[in-house]
Amino acid sequence: MKRIDREKHPIIVNISNRHWHCTRETFERLFGPGVEPTHIRDLIQPGQYACRETVALKGPKGEIKKARLIGPFRSYDQIELSKTDCAALGVDAPVRDSGNVKGSAPITLIGPAGEVRLEEGAIIQMRHVHFQTQEAETYGVKNMEYARIRVGVPPRDAVLSVLCRVRDDMKLECHLDTDEGNAMSVRNGDSVVLL
Repeated sequence: MKRIDREKHPIIVNISNRHWHCTRETFERLFGPGVEPTHIRDLIQPGQYACRETVALKGPKGEIKKARLIGPFRSYDQIELSKTDCAALGVDAPVRDSGNVKGSAPITLIGPAGEVRLEEGAIIQMRHVHFQTQEAETYGVKNMEYARIRVGVPPRDAVLSVLCRVRDDMKLECHLDTDEGNAMSVRNGDSVVLL
């Protein structure tokens, strides 16, 4: 397959604010038995959506309100934070790829129907780029390998390492967290260049 000129094909970037994914069991403990999440907006990644439901996150040093649920339900609980969030909460969350929560930081979720203390689940999401399989071939990247992107505009630009996530059901999109976006004055809908 022919490779594209990466400079001429920038990738959309979206800033990922703190959010959480959970099992149905955890959701019902927080919001009540039989309650279903309220879908409010589709995200770029197919099948992923923002929900109306939010919880407070509690750590040893503090609490952060209004962390939004991202659906659908998962087979595990995961809370994605920025380093700034971790400092406010007193949580020592590791930098991880999504789904890799084993041995991650403990955290408490507080909902309207109850609270759930997770022994693990809090992570700082590793910055990454989603590729659909054919897109990955044209960009010359493979699943779970690292690549470099140029992000931001001078003088607040940088070259960053990103994890490439490749699947048939993904759409081309780069995710940075709020700390990374703020540091380089990047907003939702801006673009990055794969180097």
